[in-house]
Amino acid sequence: MSAAPAKKSAGETGTKRFQAKRDAILAAAAQAINDQSAKGMTFADVAARVGLNTTSVTYYFRRKEDLASACFEHTLEQLQAMLDEAMEETTPRARVARYLSINFARLARITRGEQTEFAVLSDLRAMDEPMKSRLLAGWQRVFRNTRALWGDPADRMAKDLNGARAHVLLENTFWLSAWLTRYELDEFARIEARLMDVFANGIAGAGAQWAPRLLGIGEDARGDGRTDFLVAATRLINELGYRGASVQRIASERNVTKGSFYHHLDAKDELVTECYRRSFNLIAEAQAKAHAGGENSWQMLANVMATLLDVQFSDRGPLLRTTALSGLPPRDRQTMIDRSNRIARRFAGMISDGIADGSLRAGDPLVASQTLMTLQNAAFDMRKWASTMPRERAVAFYASTLMFGLFDDRVVAA
Repeated sequence: MSAAPAKKSAGETGTKRFQAKRDAILAAAAQAINDQSAKGMTFADVAARVGLNTTSVTYYFRRKEDLASACFEHTLEQLQAMLDEAMEETTPRARVARYLSINFARLARITRGEQTEFAVLSDLRAMDEPMKSRLLAGWQRVFRNTRALWGDPADRMAKDLNGARAHVLLENTFWLSAWLTRYELDEFARIEARLMDVFANGIAGAGAQWAPRLLGIGEDARGDGRTDFLVAATRLINELGYRGASVQRIASERNVTKGSFYHHLDAKDELVTECYRRSFNLIAEAQAKAHAGGENSWQMLANVMATLLDVQFSDRGPLLRTTALSGLPPRDRQTMIDRSNRIARRFAGMISDGIADGSLRAGDPLVASQTLMTLQNAAFDMRKWASTMPRERAVAFYASTLMFGLFDDRVVAA
């Protein structure tokens, strides 16, 4: 006769109950952060998501900032665990494929309701000290360990290129949750294979060379006071998030009064909408000018991506990141998402044309277009990296990650 299971002590049971409730609060808070940003999250909302009252939440986390910090720390821990697993592989390509597969498996579990999303990290810079420094140090460790997937670099140029590769890989896996919902669960394996194909082999056709022509977008608006105001606001919102970038801080960035802000715009929501409109107009202008150039699809795509990255890395930039969407009212948010989707479809059309004319590799244009949207969108965070080298090299290195793939060194040899 088998022995009866040992009876759990009251302390052990209480500890497990405490941990389970804490985990549920963290999961709910992560969802709230992803919906509303860390600044917009409230104890009342988190409590409602887990069926508690606000006082019960404060028993586990005394301040909202403590809860947000715990969510971000959990995300960083999960990312590090995934990277540790990927590093078990012996080659850079196998490590990247393993990391991508781990992410798709995680998203499949979320789709099936077996797991909750972790908190996106876009609000780290908006946190207060000393939490901000601790979290950013954790993010730097994740970035360095992602870069290590490619092994030890032979020289500084190889290290710079691997830094671009690491950032593009991370940002693409973060962005997956925004567009993978358009596919049925049984298609995830196919999408994973198509995305890995872009990572491994790039978009360019055989024999393609990187020799882009900058398209001169936004020239009509240079020196315009309203445009300068939008550029300054975009930069601050990208750094601190929608709720972290207050009207006062935006006005101070331009060394003007709050009254001057309201001379340009009626409300902060209108500001974000106008920043998005400016950014999307610049992308659309680049696409239109590339089409008007009469070149093959590879050259058109190279011209567009080089132009957008040049804007992102220059004083004329940046373009507004998609992370600001969480602060917008639902109707405005949907309008911006629809515009973004139209731009992505135009990239998909350019890729389809390139596959037809032979200047681009055969692949899934819809998947590839999402990687290009991620590329130009996330480049803002690499401005410091880009400032350490000639801008033309920074643009070439960053663009090469998807144009030629994450394992092709021809841009370094050029």
